[in-house]
Order: sequence, then structure tokens, then C-alpha cells
Amino acid sequence: MLGSFFQEFGVARVQIQSPFSTGLRARHQSDRFLETVGEAEGDLVSERTIEVPPHLLERGKGYLDALRIPFEQSLVLVHPGSGSVHKRLEPRRMASLIERLWETGIYPLILEGPADQDAVAHTLHFLSRPPLVLRDLDLSQLAGVFPQVALYIGHDSGVTHLSALLGVPTIALFGPTDHDRWAPHGHHVTTLRGSPCICESWTTVKMCEEKPCLQVPIEKILIVSGLAIRRVCRANPRYST
Repeated sequence: MLGSFFQEFGVARVQIQSPFSTGLRARHQSDRFLETVGEAEGDLVSERTIEVPPHLLERGKGYLDALRIPFEQSLVLVHPGSGSVHKRLEPRRMASLIERLWETGIYPLILEGPADQDAVAHTLHFLSRPPLVLRDLDLSQLAGVFPQVALYIGHDSGVTHLSALLGVPTIALFGPTDHDRWAPHGHHVTTLRGSPCICESWTTVKMCEEKPCLQVPIEKILIVSGLAIRRVCRANPRYST
């Protein structure tokens, strides 16, 4: 029915297949989409990034200027939210990470999306020195903010994929979801997780209280963050250590 609809509008070739089909051989979801339309998977596609146009860069910089963000310091954008509470670090651990970033001389910023109020509020509750929270950004404005930061830290979420797509050094924190299938591609992306998830289904994930798969050592995140920021500083003197 869907194929007939497109053909009525003059589409010469219509190929419909679910990217979740068991007949697909590729592992990563982006490669499965390519396989669905008959394209071969490849590293060139996985390493492709998008440059933010100048007018969006100005919007992003203007937003941060209005908050009086100190650009002389290395900025790290931290996103406590995700599409599911079961894919997030526990707020106390996220707060501990942010506190440690402060201690290492990094200037953390918290990103709050439309569905992140609870995740951000719970994280702020455990912070003795709350950082600035970026709120009410539309996607184009967020795209303009990303190039202003030296590093992004987030979970398995669309925002994490946007960060990676824009070429921002990205730390993707994974737990119960399969990072080999869902993590963003790119040499500038580091995926970290706790113990391998042994839950048999998403129902089991929801029932799991300890979430050992999300027990990513804070020290490990800090080490990776430091390495990523040093690389950025060597490549771009605008950022400081």
C-alpha cells in the first residue's frame, strides 16, 4: 500500500523493508539502514560529519554569550537525560562526575531538553556547585552550541548522535542497550559502559535496580575526558587546559 502511494506520485523505484528485519546481516543500525536500501556498509560513511553553517554558529555563540560563559576555559557539555530512565547514570553518580570535572579545571555545562527536567533536577540536587543549565534550545540552536564546546558527555540518545554527527569529541555512556548496534560511529567517539548487561528483555531491564551495566567508573570517564580535551587543545588554541 505504501509502495503504491509513492508510485502514484512518480517514484520510479520503491523498496520497502524494515531495518529490524531478521534477514539483514549488518550489526550496526546505520549499516542495517544502508543494507535495507541496497547500499554497502563502509567506514567512509561512518566517519562522515557535518559542518555547522555560520549563521547557526552565531546563534549558538550568542546564546552562550548571553549566559556569560567563560570561553577562556574548556567547556564540557553534559547531558544527564535520555529517552529512558533505564539508560541513564544514577543522578548521584552524574553529579559526582560533574563535581570532578570542576575539580580538574574544566567548565561543565548541563544540557536540559524538553523531557529532561527530572533527570537534571535530580542531578542538581546532589551538586554543591551547580553549573549553568542550558534550557529551551531548539535543535538548530543546539547545533550552533556544539562547536563551542571541547567535549560532550551523554547517554544513548539522539543528542549524543547529533554531537557525533557534528564532529564534537563525544563520550557515549551505554548501559542496557547494545553499543555495537546503537552507538555513534567515529574516531572522535568513545563508548563507555559498566558490566555487560545480562537482562533478557526490556522488561527485565526495568526490573533491574542495581543496573551494573551503567556502573561506569567515574575515574575512567575523567581519564577519557582529559585525553579528549588535550587533543582538542593541541588542535585548537582557543580552548585552554
